[in-house]
Amino acid sequence: MNMQLPSDQDSTGRTLGAEELELLRQVIESGTLTSTKGEFVKQLEAGFAKKLGAKYAYACASGTAAIHCAVAAINPEPGDEIITTSITDMGGLTPIIYQGAVPVFCDVDPETYNVTARSIEKCISEKTKAIIVTHLFGNPCDMAPIMELAKKHGIPVIEDCAQAFLSTYQEQCVGTIGDIGCFSLQQGKHITTGEGGIVLTNNEAFARHMFLYINKAWGYGDAKPDHYFAALNYRMSELQGAVALAQLDKLEDVVASRTRLADSLTTKLSGIAGISTPRATQGSSHTYWKYCLNVDASVIAGGSPGLGAALRERGIACAPRYIQKPAFECQVIRDQVTFGTSRWPFSLARPEAVDYSRDKFPGTYKALEHVLVLPFNELYTDEHVDYIADAIRSAVEATQKVAQPVG
Repeated sequence: MNMQLPSDQDSTGRTLGAEELELLRQVIESGTLTSTKGEFVKQLEAGFAKKLGAKYAYACASGTAAIHCAVAAINPEPGDEIITTSITDMGGLTPIIYQGAVPVFCDVDPETYNVTARSIEKCISEKTKAIIVTHLFGNPCDMAPIMELAKKHGIPVIEDCAQAFLSTYQEQCVGTIGDIGCFSLQQGKHITTGEGGIVLTNNEAFARHMFLYINKAWGYGDAKPDHYFAALNYRMSELQGAVALAQLDKLEDVVASRTRLADSLTTKLSGIAGISTPRATQGSSHTYWKYCLNVDASVIAGGSPGLGAALRERGIACAPRYIQKPAFECQVIRDQVTFGTSRWPFSLARPEAVDYSRDKFPGTYKALEHVLVLPFNELYTDEHVDYIADAIRSAVEATQKVAQPVG
């Protein structure tokens, strides 16, 4: 009989409870639901900045909004280029387009799924305005050579930390290494408000621009406020702020639980032919938004999809190939479906910037071919980990038998 695993899509896999309800009660009783007048979002911002060791933090409507605020703070000219990863959510890409910049995709390390200084360097041009690095699945990018490269060229670095709360690189929290850090509070993240985001920086000018961008560029607190530039309303409500504030107090325990359980699963999976367990970047701590396997199709029949199908039969809702295809193969990028029929800002791009030839992305295609993403959350128990390990072992044995030649 299959074991029912906790899910981060409902209460079985989330730490939501009495603490969140108490703060929500206080918000409702106050009658103040807007963060422009309330205190809970401000408390969240101050607490998050302190916890990660940054000067400034601002809450916003989503992880996508966080990336948009960061890109807006960089303030690209139309047609400027922003380097990003080929394996990412569309929420990390459309803000680039909406700010009139061209996303330039670079390849990834097929074992960590992260961009590297070497892959980024190949994409730098005289039009490069910023670099976005994504710490995928909670595993930090190798930031020292990336920051050295960025400083050499005078290019700011935005860290997409949507999946990497409290992940560290050389004992420094991701999100505080580059110029701006962006976090998501979406349903499945380490902290959740259903939807929500946070931007983080030590740079006063970037902080000011992002605060304004969240608030329609209205200069709250200024002597003669105005709407200083084109911006959106990306504010978080006090209701979300209250939930996030309660979740913030639980973050260390959430991360500790995920890390302990992931380490246990890695130990239990050691020695199984045809699969490789996650490899954290040297000098970093992985915080396991999800737990990923690399599957060798020459050993396991059907590769990642084959093993994934066998695990789903055992009640484990895994995702072969993660995003299925590189981000640049999505219709919006591939066909340049943007504003009317203009193709803008792709219409301003250098031909090299929009060259998505397969031979430029060997790591990307290899990574997506062999990755199998397993569900993971902090409310798993040792029994759940044992079940997953046993299911993987038996599924691998079954697929290996199928793969053996007859006779």
